[in-house]
Amino acid sequence: MSEASQAHPDAAAEPPQRPVVAASIWVLEHAQDIVTVTVGVVLIVLAATLAVDGVISFVTGVMHPKPHASTASAISTAAIDLLDRVLLVLILVEIVHTVVLSLRAHRLAAQPFIVVGLVAVIRRILFLLSNENTIPTAELGLLIGMVVAFVAAYLAVSHFERRPGEEELAPGAGEIAPAAGNTVAAGEIAPAAGNTVAADKVDTSGG
Repeated sequence: MSEASQAHPDAAAEPPQRPVVAASIWVLEHAQDIVTVTVGVVLIVLAATLAVDGVISFVTGVMHPKPHASTASAISTAAIDLLDRVLLVLILVEIVHTVVLSLRAHRLAAQPFIVVGLVAVIRRILFLLSNENTIPTAELGLLIGMVVAFVAAYLAVSHFERRPGEEELAPGAGEIAPAAGNTVAAGEIAPAAGNTVAADKVDTSGG
């Protein structure tokens, strides 16, 4: 009776959820999932289109170079354009990865956004290096500093998000001791078998 009386106030303390509110939450959550899946599919199709178009542009630029352009120059220009297109596809793929994480856990992860920013900065650096004009030193230094900052942020976030997982694995390592105890207990079966053999010898001698 005392336990039931203690559980009753806890149950009464939780306010009952209205059916209209619960239905609204259900509709909004499923609508969010539908929109997120649609965005992910569109991004995948766009990334595949950009990848195929980049390969076609590379082959076309190599096979049919511009007038008064050498073969080496045409290949270099086509390779830089293809690399830029691949980095853009990588950005889209990381955004799709963020969408998938949002669907699984209904929360946003920091690593994909950091990777997107890092790839975007690298694309800008490659654009400046491939440009024939003079590269602004201040802008190039700022971009390099942003690369260092993004890498440091990624490592920091990965470190702090890995620590809870390692703490959860620690109790599992302690479960090896019972297994060792079972091994010792299993070793005790041998003397029991020896006793059985001894009993057989007694019966034989008795016969």
